[in-house]
Amino acid sequence: MLPAPLLNLVDRAQGPLLRTALALPPALLRRAAGRPVVIDGQTLDPEQQLALRMMRLSGLPGAETVPIPQGRAILREQSMIVGSGQPIGSVRDLRVDGADGELPARLYVPRSLVTGAGPDPLLVFFHGGGWVFGDLDSHDALCRVLAEQAGVRVLSVAYRLAPEAAFPAAHDDCIAAYRWVLDNLDRLDADPDRLAVGGDSAGGCLAATTAIAAAEQGWPLAFQLLIYPGTDMTGGSASRALFGEGFYLTQQFMDLPRALYVADADETDPRVSPLHADLPPGLAPAYLCTAGFDPLRDEGEAYAAKLTDAGVQVEVQRFEGLIHGFANWVSVGRSCPAAVAVLADRLRAGLSG
Repeated sequence: MLPAPLLNLVDRAQGPLLRTALALPPALLRRAAGRPVVIDGQTLDPEQQLALRMMRLSGLPGAETVPIPQGRAILREQSMIVGSGQPIGSVRDLRVDGADGELPARLYVPRSLVTGAGPDPLLVFFHGGGWVFGDLDSHDALCRVLAEQAGVRVLSVAYRLAPEAAFPAAHDDCIAAYRWVLDNLDRLDADPDRLAVGGDSAGGCLAATTAIAAAEQGWPLAFQLLIYPGTDMTGGSASRALFGEGFYLTQQFMDLPRALYVADADETDPRVSPLHADLPPGLAPAYLCTAGFDPLRDEGEAYAAKLTDAGVQVEVQRFEGLIHGFANWVSVGRSCPAAVAVLADRLRAGLSG
């Protein structure tokens, strides 16, 4: 295995090459990607196919295959490669309350709201990374894009990670952070009638469970933005079997949260598997998206159906050709930025008030 400094250099070198490759005319890109990949009646987007092919050829290790500190650095570096250079009105680092002390957080204010009168709509965002990886920097670009394109403030919260803090630490942190937001609306210049929670993957799960807690407590919440959320830690869906190898999110990666975060807890506990929750009345409306070639696809869509059955207003959308993690790809290619623009549009509509 390459030493960490050399890994970083090789990884960064992939950025310009990837941008160039995904900017090819569609016909040339299709040829470079290879024969179409069709699974479960879906065709893999050629940009995603080419990117996966380039990842394999690079020989770079996945975050789940190395010691956790190095894996965290790899995931952060990969996210920056596909998401750098996004404009924003202002960014401010701050501290918010967690369940056991303060947590790092970052407030994004879009250019359209920098000189506004306020109070403004606010999304409280929880990053993905399997409860083990991810931080404010790994999802910085996505938060910038959501803020700018949706015209909302975004508060990204860095909850505690496993194995340093096992279940239910992340869940408890996110609820405590949302409670802090409610107590500090003036400081955030946020409108209590236009609050949302959102996140991707593990962060989508945490957003869903925070929304459940908000409904149980009678706290104000207007909208949920659930981006390919993990909702069932038992992992028995067909999509996990279909796409658990070769499409970025691997079975080995998905095994880490079970071993390091859930540990000896019940995998069906609704605080980590909201698909098994008894949903309370008063849940906020939701937009939930999945990716067609994502192991988490089926459990995300099952949770959308559960919300619908409970009388919650839900829009569910599958981006058929995309893979897990597409929301971080905000600055390369055409397909992923277009999908993220849809997320921002739904967020704007959900907080239009």
